[in-house]
Amino acid sequence: MEEENHTVLSQFLLLGLSEDPELQPVLFGLFLSMYLVTVLGNLLILLVVSTDSHLHTPMYFFLSNLSFVDISFTSTTIPKMLVNLYSQSKDISYTECLSQVYFFLMFLGVDNSLLTTMAFDRFVAICHPLNYTVIMNPRLCVVLVLMYWLLMFWISLIHILLLNQLNFPSCTEIPHFFCELAQLLKVAGSDALANNIFTYVATARLCVIPMTGILFSYAQIVSSLLRMSSTESNLRNKDVKGTLGDSSAEQPLVLDGSLTSELRS
Repeated sequence: MEEENHTVLSQFLLLGLSEDPELQPVLFGLFLSMYLVTVLGNLLILLVVSTDSHLHTPMYFFLSNLSFVDISFTSTTIPKMLVNLYSQSKDISYTECLSQVYFFLMFLGVDNSLLTTMAFDRFVAICHPLNYTVIMNPRLCVVLVLMYWLLMFWISLIHILLLNQLNFPSCTEIPHFFCELAQLLKVAGSDALANNIFTYVATARLCVIPMTGILFSYAQIVSSLLRMSSTESNLRNKDVKGTLGDSSAEQPLVLDGSLTSELRS
């Protein structure tokens, strides 16, 4: 039984995006250029934010963390895909596959959480500008980022522990260019009920809650901007009416003065 388990858990086969040999160099060049642009662009953001003291604000603190997460996020999957495209190979070891799943989930969760926090930061800055420095203080920003990392560390670890309990046939084919959790659960050779339940719970944490927070924040921002626009419009109308009222009140006085001077003459 031990020998069978060792064979079952040896490696997976990543089918990738295409099996056409002529497309492999094209895909390699395309994804390599995209990967380099992503990494260099985010490194530039990190450099600018760290060197410019004027950018040491909550918004740019979250942006620099997001840039680091984006670099890590893409580096979890793209390099292995580039190696497979270059070497015309499809295999990935069991350990590498689980590592991809772990880091992919962790960086994805932190990325979504940072995007939600940045939306909330803009909501506070626009809707409550007087309390912005009190609410978005440096201590809170650091605590939020550490909390996201810690939370996703445990969520991703639980996923891996549950995934490690499943059995997979030898040389299992994964119809993707990296080890995605949903695809692994589909090709598993044993019951994945516990994995699916936890996946639904984690999806609410990774996608539903952040998306709800982002939509709520920007809805409040749009509503606040519309109210400000309406208020400015009303003030302009009052100013115009006041100006017209003053000019109309002056006209009878001018006419009365003209009439009096004519009668005198």
